[in-house]
Amino acid sequence: MTGLLEMHAVALNATVELVDGAERLDLPTPCTGWDLERLVAHMTGQNLGFAAAARGDGFEVRTWAEMPSTPAAFRASAAEVLEAFASEGAAGRNWSILAGADQEIQVPGETAMGFHFIDYVVHAWDVGVSLGRPPVFAQPLLDAVLPLVLSVPATGPARTGPYAPFAPAVTAAADASTMEELLAYLGRDPKWKAPSPEGEGAQTETD
Repeated sequence: MTGLLEMHAVALNATVELVDGAERLDLPTPCTGWDLERLVAHMTGQNLGFAAAARGDGFEVRTWAEMPSTPAAFRASAAEVLEAFASEGAAGRNWSILAGADQEIQVPGETAMGFHFIDYVVHAWDVGVSLGRPPVFAQPLLDAVLPLVLSVPATGPARTGPYAPFAPAVTAAADASTMEELLAYLGRDPKWKAPSPEGEGAQTETD
């Protein structure tokens, strides 16, 4: 559990550093229809929701809501979630987390921590590639998160519908890195690039 928490903190802090370094929040991201401002708002709400769940607070949908956010607010939410995850007994109890638009589900704390770990390996990439600075994670971290990623159902509510957390998987290249493999499994295009300054749309590498 300690190892998971440490690697989770690495991914989350990498995302905080990237958001702190963003000069603009109106940049497009790999998340369809979301610019960086919307992504930061989503991440802030998720952090506050997961922190409340880790503390054992009563479930309230509003705790998880997206909200107008800033790098400072996101940083504060990240510190809050790290503190809550490390609190005594958090991993050993069931957490009430949000599913869909307004449904409460209970999952073991360690499982919920794994969900958040997956999110931040991927969201660090989302933010970084939007800024042209994709993060580079150590191989042990990627080896730890990959089995968690592959445990995400490939079909069903996790992949389709308006509140699906991940898009359907795309095919990874035969020589894909571990990071590219997990991104493709979770529906990201590992070759996604931000639009050119001329606004011609997202560019992808073809070689």
